[in-house]
Amino acid sequence: MVKELRIALTVENYAEALAFYRDVLGLPLLEEWNTPESNGALLEAGRATLEIFDEGQAAMVDEIEVGRRVAGTVRFALEVDDSAAVAEELECAGAQRLGGPVETPWGDVNVRLQAPDGMQLTLFTAADA
Repeated sequence: MVKELRIALTVENYAEALAFYRDVLGLPLLEEWNTPESNGALLEAGRATLEIFDEGQAAMVDEIEVGRRVAGTVRFALEVDDSAAVAEELECAGAQRLGGPVETPWGDVNVRLQAPDGMQLTLFTAADA
């Protein structure tokens, strides 16, 4: 039985990515490893789930959030209390807005961003929030 899901993200600018995810997005630092040759960090991201999409589902979600197919094979979807407000904070820290906020057919409010490291992020506020 799987006890934890970790997504390992390799980035070109470690310090910038760490600051973005830790300081701006607010993911608490659990551990950090620093040597002269390498750096790494483990950040708490709440409860993790794994979504598996076929190309049709990925295209449908991209169409809803951005209006066209834009995501690669990996995209982070993060539940937040106010997706529009968090998106504005992330934009001020260097993220690029790709779409939204939009209300999805299932009632969530989603915003699609691209982090400074290139990772696409969907911020969503659940319909029942």
